[in-house]
Amino acid sequence: MTKETGRTIEYHLIRSKRRTLGLEVRADGILVRAPMRVPKTEIDDFILKNVEWIEKQQKKLAARKIAEDAEEKLTMEEIRELAERAKEVIPARVRHFAELLGVTYGRITIRNQRSKWGSCSAQGNLNFNCLLMLAPPEVLDGVIVHELCHRKHMDHSKEFYEEVLRVYPDYKKWDRWLKERGHVLMSRMRR
Repeated sequence: MTKETGRTIEYHLIRSKRRTLGLEVRADGILVRAPMRVPKTEIDDFILKNVEWIEKQQKKLAARKIAEDAEEKLTMEEIRELAERAKEVIPARVRHFAELLGVTYGRITIRNQRSKWGSCSAQGNLNFNCLLMLAPPEVLDGVIVHELCHRKHMDHSKEFYEEVLRVYPDYKKWDRWLKERGHVLMSRMRR
């Protein structure tokens, strides 16, 4: 907790072996990540220097919550229909991009998740969220390429993203679309 001109700013602090201070504004509050030996006064100063940014992020989160709450929830029948459509569309797109990348993969599973768009296991099994059927096709292609590139690089290194962009030059544009609007699609999933 730090005080700023008569106002209290509460935050949760996590200390670790990291080298720099980090700040995250979340729905459940402010999270500060700090190196083990950074003094509390330095952390408080860091918070105070970032008050405007914190307030801006809190406003964005509030607007995002309003947009999410306004979205109509999908029925179980609609979710099933999205999953069936995904089972028709996604395997063909995976085959296409796997060939371009020169990679193999295991089984493809379609899920109705609340937090992930896709994943790739160490064995090469791929999972995709059925909600991708509500996004533009270019977003789906971006997620597929991202997951298939993990068959070459099981990390998010510079080399990983170079491979992604080699195969899908518009990746950044559609990844940004997903980061900016994907939460609204996710909010349509029933809790």
